[in-house]
Amino acid sequence: MKKLIHDYRSVNLTNKMNDMLDYVYKLTKNPSEIKKNDVDVLRGVGFSEEDILNINLITSYFNFVNRIALGLGVEFSDDEATGYMY
Repeated sequence: MKKLIHDYRSVNLTNKMNDMLDYVYKLTKNPSEIKKNDVDVLRGVGFSEEDILNINLITSYFNFVNRIALGLGVEFSDDEATGYMY
């Protein structure tokens, strides 16, 4: 799991998952660089329009909430910072 969090490209994932995570990473780190081609790549590997919308909404929501917490100086315990386990 730590390898996945640190560098998802270092883990043996499907091309579809790598393409999704490339999009998520770009949307998180450089949102102004997202272009139609980035969405076309997701379509090309089999994601539906609904899938793409959900990928975008979930990524955007987590980024939004994290920026609120960071902007307010909210401090998290180590357990909270690792995220939720299902």
